[in-house]
Amino acid sequence: MTKSYDLVYKWFAYLKTKGHPVTAYVIMPNHIHVIICFRESEKSINKIISDGKRFLSYGIVERLKGLERTDLLQICREAVTVREKECGTKYKVFKRSFDMKECFTEPFLRQKVEYIHNNPISKKWSLAADAESYLHSSARFYATDLHELCELVNYGDL
Repeated sequence: MTKSYDLVYKWFAYLKTKGHPVTAYVIMPNHIHVIICFRESEKSINKIISDGKRFLSYGIVERLKGLERTDLLQICREAVTVREKECGTKYKVFKRSFDMKECFTEPFLRQKVEYIHNNPISKKWSLAADAESYLHSSARFYATDLHELCELVNYGDL
């Protein structure tokens, strides 16, 4: 559709400039899983995620306009509630959902990283032969210590 992976990587880079490095992620066709090391901030986690979704939504809508995908833009317009329209919202790209899990122990963190990395190779998706070969994931970084698409911080180094 819009091939907006680069927008997600720009958001990751922005998070790093604010002191919130990404430690693991996978970008799926219709959702993202990401582990972010949130540091002290004047903004709440909910606000940081909300701002990220707003940035991504704007970029996706602009690309849909450029591609003249009026069909998809219409779907995004129809998803806006009356209340959201009153606040000036024109398009709704994401559902109102954010499932945060705080990771306080290394075993729990490892479990979440493994889940994220296995998402593209699950039976439901079958996007790659193995986790490390799926391009838009941090699995290769943890297997080889190399990642060319964005800067990551190994959770073992935190």
